[in-house]
Amino acid sequence: MTRETSVYETRVWVAKKGLLRLVGRGTLSVAAMLGAGVSAQQGQFHIEEASITDIQHAIQTGQTSCKQVVQAYIARTKAYNGVCTTLLTRDGAPIPQAYGMVRAGAPIKYPTQTVGASTIYPNLDQYQGLPLDFGHMEQSVSDPSVMLQYGMRVGISEAGQLDALETLNIRGERSITCKGDFDRAPSDGPLPAGAPTVCEEFRKMPDALERAAELDKEYGRNPDLKKLPMYCSVFSLKDWYDAKDMRATGGNDVNFAMDAPKIDSPGVAMLRDKGAIIFAVANAESVGGPSGMGPYEAKNVLPMGDLQFSVWAGQACNPYDTARVPRGTSNGSGASVGANLSTCSICEQTSASCKGPASRNGIALILPTKGVSMDGGFSKQAGDRAGIHCKTIKDAALVLDAMKGYEPGDPFTAIPKDLIPAKPFAGDVVPDAAVMDKPLKGMRVAIVREFMVKHTKNDEAISDMEDKEIKEVLRDKLGATLVESADLLYPDDPGVPNMTYTFRDAMAEILPHVVPEFFSQKDTDGSLLLAVPGWDVTSPDYHVALELHKAPLSDKVNIRSIETMRFTSSPNGLEAMNKYLAERGDERVKDWASWVANAAFKTEEGKVRAGYGIKGGSGRAAGRAGGAGLIPYLEMQAVMRMIILKVMYENKIDVFVNPEQTTPPYLLGGPMEPDINDRPSRSCCQTFTAMLGSPEADVPAGFVSTVYNPTLALSADKKEYINVTGAVESKLPHPMPISMMFWSGPGSDAEVIKVASAYESATHHRAPPPSFGPVPGEYGEH
Repeated sequence: MTRETSVYETRVWVAKKGLLRLVGRGTLSVAAMLGAGVSAQQGQFHIEEASITDIQHAIQTGQTSCKQVVQAYIARTKAYNGVCTTLLTRDGAPIPQAYGMVRAGAPIKYPTQTVGASTIYPNLDQYQGLPLDFGHMEQSVSDPSVMLQYGMRVGISEAGQLDALETLNIRGERSITCKGDFDRAPSDGPLPAGAPTVCEEFRKMPDALERAAELDKEYGRNPDLKKLPMYCSVFSLKDWYDAKDMRATGGNDVNFAMDAPKIDSPGVAMLRDKGAIIFAVANAESVGGPSGMGPYEAKNVLPMGDLQFSVWAGQACNPYDTARVPRGTSNGSGASVGANLSTCSICEQTSASCKGPASRNGIALILPTKGVSMDGGFSKQAGDRAGIHCKTIKDAALVLDAMKGYEPGDPFTAIPKDLIPAKPFAGDVVPDAAVMDKPLKGMRVAIVREFMVKHTKNDEAISDMEDKEIKEVLRDKLGATLVESADLLYPDDPGVPNMTYTFRDAMAEILPHVVPEFFSQKDTDGSLLLAVPGWDVTSPDYHVALELHKAPLSDKVNIRSIETMRFTSSPNGLEAMNKYLAERGDERVKDWASWVANAAFKTEEGKVRAGYGIKGGSGRAAGRAGGAGLIPYLEMQAVMRMIILKVMYENKIDVFVNPEQTTPPYLLGGPMEPDINDRPSRSCCQTFTAMLGSPEADVPAGFVSTVYNPTLALSADKKEYINVTGAVESKLPHPMPISMMFWSGPGSDAEVIKVASAYESATHHRAPPPSFGPVPGEYGEH
């Protein structure tokens, strides 16, 4: 352990105890930390790091009330939920002061200082490509009094702000349609003149504070936890789900006639019915819609760098280092839980949008088998899945039990009954006290080496750290039996037995038998992508020989690459969006065509493509057209399930394990690692379980303190910038959290929860971000 890490861990311990808010990087002695305000906070309940059980116990013992819990979260939000990015402009000149929407009682105040683009883009004076989309401010189309950041931007170091929550369930600011006095409480008299008619019904719904007060009045210190297991748990929701009492636009700037939907998404309704406080909409990458192809001459290029931002709410930042990415489209969900702005959050994953924010923000995640719990809102699609962000696997399991089950409005919940066990998933959680009994004895855990390859210098530290953790914790401490897969790019570990039947064995038998068109894929130069010398890989003779293991499988096919190869995307096209909008029933935005007419887009090209998408459909008809090697999404999902389950049966595997990522977080708005060895630059690691729709849990696995920051290079023709892997090792300004990932075949949710929670109980790597410690007003004592 380095001295820097040791000091960091001491800071975290102090922050956990609520003893001291630590801001900045100045080192303090342990004695100085312990001497600062210890007695003032000992024995008092406070929100920071509180679990669901902690909150309920504090209410039962009279330390706090549900309303005070919500007030405490509001206090943290007021302190920490401001803008954390500044514009990347051509010259770095200041801009006029601009203000955004009201959050936690005050308008957002944007930075006036900007950063010159040449700090990231070298030789900018020589660049001759399309114009860059430099950062700028634009007026909102749904609220002309609000300004929004557009284009290129970067994170602000030591910002003290996160931009994790875009809308709070606070009367007067939870809707733009019914904002301010148009959301006046019914007891405060009639609405003022000019209020939209829809606001009369909307204002009858209590906000988060009023709902908490209702619970206090009904239950006091004796909540019915059997009936209301989520009692006073305070949730944020990715803005791809609907809450009937808050604005929902999928992160977009869309001028709905009524920006709050009429009903909750199914899972949100279940949480609400079981006592949860639906507190906030979490910031999220703007949800896409159908887009089409047509004649278009690009006017500028998309913002470069690692940015996943909402048109309406901006870019969330990482609470451990606000200059770096929180990662994923569910970034606000992860950051809000990581910084203790909510108890838990409902995220959404299409590829890596839940797991990335879990690992980058130091929190736990459970993604159940597709269909075990409910989707909804903009995310009721074949490729989307609701996940649960909490600080611990135990809390996430409690939430899953509250959300699981069949829902008539979500066809993907029509799954075999046995996939949802009668006993609670929370019963599979391994407590701390059981660790000494080696609770994983008899379980076989497979290390997936394909996701531990050291593609660049950035991969080395995390891959090696987690390899050591897997063996020392899962095997030596918890008693699991380990086996490992093999990869041409990862050396064989003599201390861990190999799987006797490999992923490639299963692929060789299943792909040609079920989806022979998979081998018709073309490379960028028009040649066959999966060519094998001496064979026509598109022929029945090759397919038969491959199934019988008498012909070779291309080295390009492995579990890391198969998901990136071409098949039709999830059918999230025109039909899906029009169905959602028809169900929503807005008077102005009724379908995709009226959406396009009433929305702002990130770029001009985005709006043009959206216009083409009005007639574009879902593209499913292209599935097998012309032998192009395109395979429908759900068919490929079934194939992948066959591959994984056969490997599990043949090797008697219970759960797979690998790092969630092997690169430290990138700088916001900065360059990324280039795509290499089938490892996408942004996703960086395993996204296989997303396509598989299988259970996954991610658990904090410690911290990394070094990085090789990627750079940009101007191409030889000076028309584009190219990502270049970092060559210089440097210390991260703040140690950044990393995550261990556990996954299995569909229906193995209980096994995944057991192994993940055992690892969590044996390690307790979760530590709150020191710069976002306790604030005045967050303590819930009477």
